Amino acid sequence: MSTTKFAGVQPELLRDKAWARWTALGLLAFAMFCSYIFMDILSPIKNLLQETRGWDSTAFGTMQGSETFLNVFIFFLIFAGIILDKMGVRFTAVLSGAVMLIGATINWYALTDAFLGSSLDVWFTNHLNYIPGFDELGISPFYEGMPASAKLSAVGFMIFGCGVEMAGITVSRGIVKWFKGREMALAMGSEMALARLGVATCMIFSPLFAELGGDISVSRSVAFAVVLLMVALIMFIVYFFMDKKLDEQSGEAEEKDEPFKVSDIGKILSSWAFWVVALLCVLYYSAIFPFQKYAVNMLQCNLTFTDVAPDSFWATDTVTVIQYIIMIVVAIASFASNFSKNKAIKYGMLVTAVVALVIYCYMGYMRQSASAIFAVFPLLAVGITPILGNFVDYKGKAASMLVLGSLLLIICHLTFAFILPMFKDSPVGGVIVAYVTILVLGASFSLVPASLWPSVPKLVDAKIIGSAYALIFWIQNIGLWLFPMLIGKILDKTNPEITAGLANGTLTPDEAAVSYNYTAPLVMLACLGVAALVLGFVLIGVDKKKHLGLELPNITDTPAQKKEIEESEVETAEL
Repeated sequence: MSTTKFAGVQPELLRDKAWARWTALGLLAFAMFCSYIFMDILSPIKNLLQETRGWDSTAFGTMQGSETFLNVFIFFLIFAGIILDKMGVRFTAVLSGAVMLIGATINWYALTDAFLGSSLDVWFTNHLNYIPGFDELGISPFYEGMPASAKLSAVGFMIFGCGVEMAGITVSRGIVKWFKGREMALAMGSEMALARLGVATCMIFSPLFAELGGDISVSRSVAFAVVLLMVALIMFIVYFFMDKKLDEQSGEAEEKDEPFKVSDIGKILSSWAFWVVALLCVLYYSAIFPFQKYAVNMLQCNLTFTDVAPDSFWATDTVTVIQYIIMIVVAIASFASNFSKNKAIKYGMLVTAVVALVIYCYMGYMRQSASAIFAVFPLLAVGITPILGNFVDYKGKAASMLVLGSLLLIICHLTFAFILPMFKDSPVGGVIVAYVTILVLGASFSLVPASLWPSVPKLVDAKIIGSAYALIFWIQNIGLWLFPMLIGKILDKTNPEITAGLANGTLTPDEAAVSYNYTAPLVMLACLGVAALVLGFVLIGVDKKKHLGLELPNITDTPAQKKEIEESEVETAEL
């Protein structure tokens, strides 16, 4: 009798082929890359929004915080998790792409000249100034005196936020589906590394499109991001057919055999480890994503920039494109160096990445551009993500990495708060401190997808993992709603001279936009890092007590395990 049946040998599936599962990852990651561009497309032009649309920091922060409003208070993310568990990855992916595009289009229209003076402009000016219940609770996404363009932008951003967070849990679920038992931490880390290149992309190109031809138009930047979201939808559609092929091979049904039950949420919420991971997530992400929305303006307020001569090479659009190409070289060379077995090629790519990074930083300094400086944020993360992912996959220590990430987070925010302002009169020194701190902050951020997200499947049953990710994202979204608004309100409250200067005419809007003192909000973000650090140690303790395996490797087919399986198969065949 053949031993194949006893050994339980399965036919090779699409996800068993490295090229196929990494292609699936590439489709999902590129879609998230496009969504990250839109998410922060207005961040590097906060000053232009104040100049051209009259958005002060409170209006900007309220609008940015609106992204997660429906997810948090209408519980859309919970429904998204239920949709994901019932309808499957591919349906939810396409749905999320369509929702993102609809919301982004509304956001774009709110910032066009066509909106100014329109009937919609008048309606939004006269309405949504008071929402019963929400105003009393202090959670309204609008307020009296909020510019009409900011209100409609907020509406579009809410809808986009539903789509992007649905996409986030869908992509996480898709990676688990294609990479479980394989290089899951590396896959999740790589997906986030590529997605975060979207942050760098919008930092470089958003000001370029807004100031194209010397005519300032913030809507052009948003239009650029909307086009990319169309591409993201196409990526999700291609993934739809690839995922369907996998299910046809495996015989798995996209819909789950067991229907979703509300009691499943109770199972998730009853886990202590789940709560610690979820709180770690909300603290860590609240100290990063809201900061990204203000980071460029923070640099504008803490560094001394001089105007570049209009006829200079450094003032041209060409240098922007060249700098972006150099950034891509840094990302590709540093990322690929981790996979080369030839030492000469490996170190050659590392040297290329380092030299290209130095050139990029020099060009950012010569351009005197805060957005170009902050664009280095994901570059170190791209290079070390494979290292971290491989370490967690083969060695474990995911919870310990979260502790390290929290420490780096605290150091970076305190550096921005107290050390960077000391170099305001030193153009070169200030830029160097900014570059180093931003790179380290980006590196600390890479620890989260490489360690936290792959740990979730160890905490819950596979059937309800979509709901588990949805609950974590929902809790995370509370922070992403709250802290952009808090930063904006704190900036206005701790800088009363700016409000007074605008009122009495001693400050112009463009002068006011780059005069804020960011110490208070940065200290607040550092405190989030302290809380995350404490929870990191708690998580290590819970893991040791409950034996959850958070510190264990993700790879399940190590040589020792393979040998054990082979010996078992031989014994079975002999029987």
